[in-house]
Amino acid sequence: MTSAEFRQIFLDFFRSKGHEIIPSASLIPENDPTVLFTTAGMQPLVPYLSGALHPKGVRLADAQKCLRTDDIDEVGDNRHLTFFEMLGNWSLGDYFKREAIDWSFEFLTSSTWLNINPKRLYISVFKGERNTPRDDESIDIWQAQFEMKGIAAQVGERIFLYSKKENWWHGPTMKGLCGPDTEIFYKTDREHNQTYGVQCHPNCGCGRFVEIWNNVFIQFERKEENGPCIPLPLKNVDTGMGLERMVAVLNNVDTVFDIPEFRVILRGIEQACDKRYGEDTTDDRSFRIIADHTRAATFVIGDPHGVIPSNVGQGYIIRRLLRRAIREGRRLGIHEPFLAKLAAIIIGEYGVHYAELETHRQYIIDELKKEEMKFSQTLEKGIKEFKKMSSRGDITGEQAFVLFSTYGFPLELTQELITECGKTLDVNAFQKEFTKHQELSRSASAGMFKGGLADISPETTRLHTATHLLHKALKIVLGDHVQQKGSNITQERLRFDFSHPKKMTTEEIGYVEDIVNDAIQEDYPVHFEEMSLEDAKKICAIGYFEDKYAKLNGKIKVYIIGDDTRGIYSKEICGGPHVTHTGELGHFKILKEEAISAGIRRIKATVTGSCT
Repeated sequence: MTSAEFRQIFLDFFRSKGHEIIPSASLIPENDPTVLFTTAGMQPLVPYLSGALHPKGVRLADAQKCLRTDDIDEVGDNRHLTFFEMLGNWSLGDYFKREAIDWSFEFLTSSTWLNINPKRLYISVFKGERNTPRDDESIDIWQAQFEMKGIAAQVGERIFLYSKKENWWHGPTMKGLCGPDTEIFYKTDREHNQTYGVQCHPNCGCGRFVEIWNNVFIQFERKEENGPCIPLPLKNVDTGMGLERMVAVLNNVDTVFDIPEFRVILRGIEQACDKRYGEDTTDDRSFRIIADHTRAATFVIGDPHGVIPSNVGQGYIIRRLLRRAIREGRRLGIHEPFLAKLAAIIIGEYGVHYAELETHRQYIIDELKKEEMKFSQTLEKGIKEFKKMSSRGDITGEQAFVLFSTYGFPLELTQELITECGKTLDVNAFQKEFTKHQELSRSASAGMFKGGLADISPETTRLHTATHLLHKALKIVLGDHVQQKGSNITQERLRFDFSHPKKMTTEEIGYVEDIVNDAIQEDYPVHFEEMSLEDAKKICAIGYFEDKYAKLNGKIKVYIIGDDTRGIYSKEICGGPHVTHTGELGHFKILKEEAISAGIRRIKATVTGSCT
């Protein structure tokens, strides 16, 4: 069974149970500064699990693109991936444990669907801790399901109880929505490795049991960290099934790299070198890294909000993945460009379901070609210099920084080369040099705005000030519920995301434009004052990214537009830069107002000409 076939079967099953099929959200999260990428299927649905109404209703199912960077160094073994697909079904205050468990069992074991032998399935359930009871309801439902198949499901034999570490879900903090989960494991034919303990069990690390599905029951809320669990009036179901892992199980193969789609990608790598996957374990690791990293980069670059390789943020992660893939290609003897050819194979495998890959095919290929050419030059110079340094003795942290700063050679690659020599790198010494370099850079740019934009041209500075005028105008016209949810500024336009439950009317857009242009005509002075976060709150300064700015030596900047004579237009926490008078902005015009998600709107606007 291919991934495409299984994805469709999953979605068809839940469509038959009254679920609306929703498309995958972007890999680049909207309005979530806590993560670089969408890391889980539930991440885009958090607002709806928290009570917001979803336009598609209360029963949903999807295949969500995900990317996790925690395990980059682990990729190359038999199971770790950076990019993966997470299948999920969701109940937003509708059905709960019985339906979720019954349908899970039906989908897995029914001859109409997957027809898995139920004797292969084992379950984990929350065992209860302190003031939170054991999940007896889930235990009873599972036992009833197995009994209908003639299988006794005793606790400790087929149903296993675990602590909150294994079978409890909560958000990024220990407060807010939470609840128990129940996980489904598939027992493989692998022998138990006793280095992981005498007795094997579903959460044993030996790999005999493979987790294939997780049903999370969000039924409680904590008002404070580690406080009591308060039952919710509306309970939600959030499930997740790793597509690649499940396809491996269904095909009875040992690793996710043996599923049909990866086999096609691996054959593409074989065509670029004179080696064959499966003949040498060291080579196999390189094959897997190349396949995984190129697939991840292809999806990110081709995403509707795609990111290209760079030295910052998400772009740095993509650059790191691609450069690691190129390095492993060299290890396999590939010296000619090969990433673009692999990307074409990947687009062919996934472009039918993820149409954005086909739409952006040439763009993806062009970016990969540019990155490969650029890094090939860096790699040759860096390796040559590394060999010179290592011929004179062990590579020091200081020398590793020279490779990084002078030759653009990534620290990760220096560490890998040193590890191959059976030695270790003094990373602390590298970090000291790196910190020293940053301090020198800050000194050299004294007088620049703290927290300034990457591009502080006159055009972006004017547009940045315009966002402050826009923010205040939106609050005046729409109400105080308006909160900034993100912004992006280029030399041509500003983009401003804000909370508002419905589309703005033509009249509302006109009122906002008039207020902003009136403020420009008033030619208000613009200045900042440095103060503590507490003092900023006392003067009612707007600031929804307070934590970010509060780290600047204990002080933050509050930009004030207006004066005592004509009145204060706005006070907002910001790092700058800004114009000195609003009259410098010219004429403000809203180009577009649109929805980007439920309850979040986006305005694109520009300023033209100048009043002064």
